[in-house]
Amino acid sequence: MPLPARYGRWGPFLALVILTPLIIHFLNADFGSKTTQDVIEPAPGLTIETNNQTDPRTGHVPSSCPSLPGMEDVLVVIKTGITEAQDKVPVHLRTTLRCIPHKIIVSDFEEDIANVRTYDVFKNVSDTLKHGNNDFALYNRAREGGRQALTSQDHTKVANGPMGMMDNPGWKLDKWKFLPMIHTARHVKPDAKWFVFLEADTYPIWPNLLGWLSHFNSEDRLYLGNQMQIGPNLFAHGGSGFVLSHAAIHTVADFHTNHVDEWDKITDREWAGDCVLGMALALAGIPLTWSWPHVTTQSVWEQDMLHDAFSKNPWCYAPFTFHHMTPTDVDRFYQFEQQWFAETNSSVLTYSDVFRNLIRPTLADHLDNWDNFASTGDDKEEYNGPKTPATLAACADYCAADPECIQYRLTADGRCTTSQSVLRGKPQPGTQSGTMLWRVDAAVQQVEQCEKVTWVTA
Repeated sequence: MPLPARYGRWGPFLALVILTPLIIHFLNADFGSKTTQDVIEPAPGLTIETNNQTDPRTGHVPSSCPSLPGMEDVLVVIKTGITEAQDKVPVHLRTTLRCIPHKIIVSDFEEDIANVRTYDVFKNVSDTLKHGNNDFALYNRAREGGRQALTSQDHTKVANGPMGMMDNPGWKLDKWKFLPMIHTARHVKPDAKWFVFLEADTYPIWPNLLGWLSHFNSEDRLYLGNQMQIGPNLFAHGGSGFVLSHAAIHTVADFHTNHVDEWDKITDREWAGDCVLGMALALAGIPLTWSWPHVTTQSVWEQDMLHDAFSKNPWCYAPFTFHHMTPTDVDRFYQFEQQWFAETNSSVLTYSDVFRNLIRPTLADHLDNWDNFASTGDDKEEYNGPKTPATLAACADYCAADPECIQYRLTADGRCTTSQSVLRGKPQPGTQSGTMLWRVDAAVQQVEQCEKVTWVTA
């Protein structure tokens, strides 16, 4: 099965079959102005502990932490870099990583972040490579001058090439981290059964991870991740997070040790480090286990939880990660997750649980300054929606006329775009969004009731 282009908003989701629209409900819909605050304020609940953290030296877990049997066998590796670490990592240390006994932060700069020392992922990389390859310019500047050596160019966020932020020094350096961090992880905890690799904008749900891993044997050579493809190479998308078993990490680390110079050349010519790691794993005899929807490229606000992809419907699966989560997103979802597990006494959180309890309550007929990513008709040359000037009410009429339309959006330049997906979206000045709420509820009625959790096991 061919895979979608890397880093695009992928998801060739199958069309949703929904009930005939209840027009009378639509006529009663409220198109009065609402703000995002009307729908995303956290619900009041229990107080979530965020101050008392696991001791990074001993791995001692605070008594206030929930029990996570099996977590003592896992090493969590957070990959980051000097240009983002201080902004993105601290929130994890007081939330998602607070109760994790074994964790390390690997970076291109050694420093303290909230009293946790980062590992220089390039410490054991040859000086010849570090001083002879221009991709290491940021690393060398930072080693000599610290954070004061950073320039405005180092913080560029604009993609200026088909592969991403080609001119960003940190982006160019990042691909070199993947193979060295395998060695760092193995050195830190060689006896770990599982090695979990995440990025600083990846949100992990630990009970779901442990439930998922219980179906595997760490002595098998396993590589679990969100399938991506560049050319002929299948690999796990780094930002989605991926897992290596004890057997796999020792195998690929030994394999790389015997071919370091060759893999330096391969890394130099490729543009994606997660792809390079996937290539090394494949040549070491460790194929990728396609693990979507446990791991995903999207944030929780951009994830379609009702539609199929890769012949799977995520509804009854347990998500382990969401990607592109801002520090605010991490705080918000952490509160939701902790409250969910505390109040339900459940051992697993499924997509259906997330949708019913977090996403559905935040949807609205009309949101100002909000983008729900409804993109059908977004191409101006192929635009077939209402002619400008349009109103959101006219856009809603246009959506209502299509039985498969669920969400609609009025862009700042007056185009009405639609979608069969159901996404919460994010703030966007000048954009208005709306949802056919009764169609959402009808769609939910059409998906199965989850009598048990579904897992990817092969």
